[in-house]
Amino acid sequence: MSENKDPGYQETAAETTSVFRADFLNEVDTSRTEQTGEQPVQGVEGLPQGAALLVVKRGPNAGSRFLLDQPTTSAGRHPDSDIFLDDVTVSRRHAEFRQDDDTFQVVDVGSLNGTYVNREPVDSSELQNGDEVQIGKFRLVFLTGPRPASSEAAGTL
Repeated sequence: MSENKDPGYQETAAETTSVFRADFLNEVDTSRTEQTGEQPVQGVEGLPQGAALLVVKRGPNAGSRFLLDQPTTSAGRHPDSDIFLDDVTVSRRHAEFRQDDDTFQVVDVGSLNGTYVNREPVDSSELQNGDEVQIGKFRLVFLTGPRPASSEAAGTL
């Protein structure tokens, strides 16, 4: 509560702070798992086969995750972008992540500040697990899920 002693003063929601205990959040996750039978996604182990994940490593949305499970995923400052990166260093239509069979590539679509993979400027680049993609001041780590077994690998078993 506030320390205002005025009897006519009423505290509004904007003037209060809510604190959540980490163990409480774990209890909520545990009860949700028990109710639905779903296991929470811990990381790339929970990704669908052939999908990938972008995790924001640096930038205003640090920790955010974006699933790449469509043939083309757009990234930019435009509100209609699949990956909305709200910062002036990001162009409205900055880059696209494209999936072709079991490979992913990032393609710069005419951005002002460029797109970088592992700190190197690129127009287009095939992505490997662990690559760092920089769009404006956002740094995203590319992580792949389980790969489909290729016919060659299946024949050698």
